[in-house]
Amino acid sequence: MGWLLDQAKLSATDVHAVAYNFQPTRYLAESPAALRMALSPMTRDRSLARAHGFAKVALRTRRRLSVLGSQFPSARVTPVLHHRAHQLTAYAASGWDEAAVLVIDSLGERQTTTIAHGHGVQRPRVQTLEAINDPASLGYVYGAVTEHLGWRRGDEEGTVMALAALGDPARFRHLFSTAVRTTATDFRIHPGYFPARTLTSGYPRTSRRFVAETCPERHPSEPLTDVHRDLAAALQERTEQVMVHLARRARVLTGSRRLCVGGGVATNCVSIGKIIEAGIFDEVFVPPAPGDAGTAIGAALAAHVDARTPRPLADIARRYYLGPSYEDQPLDLTPWPGLRQKTLGIETAEFLADQLAHGMIAGLFQGRVEAGPRALGNRSILASPLEPGVVQRLNATVKFREPFRPFAPMVPAERAAEFFTLGQQAPYMSMASGVTDLTRERVPAIVHANGTSRLQTVTRSQNPFMHAVLTAFGRRTGIPVLINTSLNVKGKPICGTPEMALDCLANSGLDALLLEGRWITK
Repeated sequence: MGWLLDQAKLSATDVHAVAYNFQPTRYLAESPAALRMALSPMTRDRSLARAHGFAKVALRTRRRLSVLGSQFPSARVTPVLHHRAHQLTAYAASGWDEAAVLVIDSLGERQTTTIAHGHGVQRPRVQTLEAINDPASLGYVYGAVTEHLGWRRGDEEGTVMALAALGDPARFRHLFSTAVRTTATDFRIHPGYFPARTLTSGYPRTSRRFVAETCPERHPSEPLTDVHRDLAAALQERTEQVMVHLARRARVLTGSRRLCVGGGVATNCVSIGKIIEAGIFDEVFVPPAPGDAGTAIGAALAAHVDARTPRPLADIARRYYLGPSYEDQPLDLTPWPGLRQKTLGIETAEFLADQLAHGMIAGLFQGRVEAGPRALGNRSILASPLEPGVVQRLNATVKFREPFRPFAPMVPAERAAEFFTLGQQAPYMSMASGVTDLTRERVPAIVHANGTSRLQTVTRSQNPFMHAVLTAFGRRTGIPVLINTSLNVKGKPICGTPEMALDCLANSGLDALLLEGRWITK
């Protein structure tokens, strides 16, 4: 918050409007509905706890609004409906003048899924056409199974998505078609498998029936077996089916040929790829920060467009390098005595491409930090996909993560069709694409077990330096494709400061770090 105020050259007393991405009164509306669950034997045991949990979160949200009011004494603090914030984030970032907007997450007050229609560029507006309320929540189910398989719910669903490619969904297909049932217009969750959430600790998200029909809960230290892989595969398959079903519903309701997708479940890039593959829309867009972090933008947009005399918006669409920059900052390597640096000349892109072509794994720290969970060329680890064993080396000695996790490729947008079958640009690494025969033959390291790659396309206007590196690498190797993963190790945030990047270099298997034009090696 302090950095943002400094950037705008404002003090807290200069701020006249503050928006928050939840509305406390909407939580309170769930309490009487939760008490009605006592009428059913299948949900009776959770009704009181659920009513209490939603009321407790409503009070906590009110307290947060009060704290914001004390921090900004001149401001009117406005709570924004959570899904509206998601909708505005996804739609405004697209830059389109009209689109369908599909938001799927775990929970926003009561809503878990909404279909809306967006209009306008300078004054974007979204109209919700249909909403699905909790306990029908795709994000809740995915998080519950993630936790059951031994990973952190709300953080490591991507690991389960990667694991799914190694399993056979047929083993638990019937279970998930029963547990997550689609109707003509929406979907329902069977409480016999996934009991209703309570927003209170001590209540498991999977039932005894689910455990009996699948497997015991896995501890993170336990080895992975076929039953875990098959469970992940069936979960992922059902998620894809439901998301495509919802996308078709959005097409029917809006009549639009373009779709924006937001919410935490929108980070499931394989499902987004399936929506594109189905041909329901001419183009699909996912913002760089589709999860709750991005709703800060959407909430601010809501407060802006709801003002009595809103000014037209500018510089919202396709903006994703939004964080702090450390250009021209002095660098002191004293805390890292094993590191050495040299300043590079004007041919930095050519130099980096040459190092990568010779097998080095290099960190890249330049410009502003990316918005969202993906490194998009400013806080990245880069490697040649042509280097033998590069994926194994990255997982084992650089990222310290599971050996089955794939790595995403980046490619100049103008050459993407040579290697990938997606058929549209994917600037934010949010879509899984099929690959061409050339990719399978020449660049198999970037192809996951399910035959896809989580693609990032790069244009010269988007990131001139990264586009130059890819072009130079292609000139040397014949393949303008690089592996791009975030500049961090497992369990740590993306390196937002030079000190974090230097720690990453010193304490991992990275060979070098290009930090604002300085080449740093061990």
